[in-house]
Amino acid sequence: MAEIWCGVVSETETDPTCKPSSRAARRRRMEIRRFKFVGGGGGGGAVAAHPRGGEAAGGRKRRRPLDAAGGSCSDEQRRVGGELGGGSWGRKAASISDDSLSLIRVAAMTTALSRTLSSPAALELPKEYPKFGVSSVCGRRREMEDMVAVHPSFCRRRGETTTELHYFGVYDGHGCSHVAVRCRERMHELIREELVVTNKEGGGAAPTEWRAAMERSFQKMDKEAIAFNESAAAAAHERCRCELQSPECEAVGSTAVVAIVTPDKIIVANCGDSRAVLSRKGKAIPLSSDHKPDRPDELNRIHEAGGRVIYWDGPRVLGVLAMSRAIGDNYLKPYVSCDPEVTVMERTADDECLILASDGLWDVVSNDTACGVARMCLRGKIRPPPEDAGAAAEPAPPAGMVGGERRSDRACSDASLLLTKLALARHSTDNVSVVVVDLRRPC
Repeated sequence: MAEIWCGVVSETETDPTCKPSSRAARRRRMEIRRFKFVGGGGGGGAVAAHPRGGEAAGGRKRRRPLDAAGGSCSDEQRRVGGELGGGSWGRKAASISDDSLSLIRVAAMTTALSRTLSSPAALELPKEYPKFGVSSVCGRRREMEDMVAVHPSFCRRRGETTTELHYFGVYDGHGCSHVAVRCRERMHELIREELVVTNKEGGGAAPTEWRAAMERSFQKMDKEAIAFNESAAAAAHERCRCELQSPECEAVGSTAVVAIVTPDKIIVANCGDSRAVLSRKGKAIPLSSDHKPDRPDELNRIHEAGGRVIYWDGPRVLGVLAMSRAIGDNYLKPYVSCDPEVTVMERTADDECLILASDGLWDVVSNDTACGVARMCLRGKIRPPPEDAGAAAEPAPPAGMVGGERRSDRACSDASLLLTKLALARHSTDNVSVVVVDLRRPC
């Protein structure tokens, strides 16, 4: 026979020997009743709840949990907290109250008890979907041109029925949003088709095959985007700002940073100046490199193709586009390429999280700071401040993100929201879209 008991005492509760002074005081008192688990020979069990757990034990015992979060906050927490609403909020967000910790522990004990009482079949872990959070805001721009796509379990490996691949993508449109919308709707399907073809041909999961599949998918996406602009189907987008009339529609494009998460690898394909960063063992590891026109290798490629980089409010291809690779932008080809740079990274037990974001975040927040904020949120040491009435913080329409079933996680959502707020607090002038994926393996 085993017994589990836990009591929670709020900070404002009176001594157990004293009588409560009012009905409100009695309501504030929280008590977790005593549960008794009786094991049987057949592996089943029974649960009985005593009306008064303390009386059944012959006396009420109370204890306060230890403050696991500590009494002080780090310099990074104070600095980020000051930018998001003053140092007082930073100090409050960096600590967790005794009552909150008690509730967390009680929930954990209750979950453990319910699993113990379940049948053996119910103890099997469900399919592992990665925890993620998404935040996308228009910011100080007049139009929302960022798009986000999340597709858990969008594909499976060859010859396997349980190992699933998970897709995350951020697309930052320029000129208009319809190319980014098209990427959001079609990119994951094109990649899945390429992976299916590779599997049928007997290909494996070698880095070279991943790179080839990603390059073919991006090239197909580029052709579809250009064909879509020129087709009659484009007329269905009545709200399109550029009205999809040549030559305006040819000056529309989008960046694309895509991550496929497998149980043992992270595959990132990037085209443009959006970025993917991995947090591993407290360090930020960039998994992509921004395609800027003044990057030495990109500058040489543009010159060899017969183009020029003109500095007009920063380096721009032909003085127009501030990135050297993108989907669409037919009028700037071949100087602007759609070929992605692909990174294949082996996963380790030290991986903490993956961050995908548009340049609205990376223009004002460094890789290290972004990973530090995400880590603090995942550990529960910091939470976003309350929503303010600022118009700049209004979320983007729900259409900005698509995916099968939404399995967003609270901690990851807090991290993505806090990063967008940090970018706005640092006066980012662009749309800001952030995806945070929890890579920590269950203990």
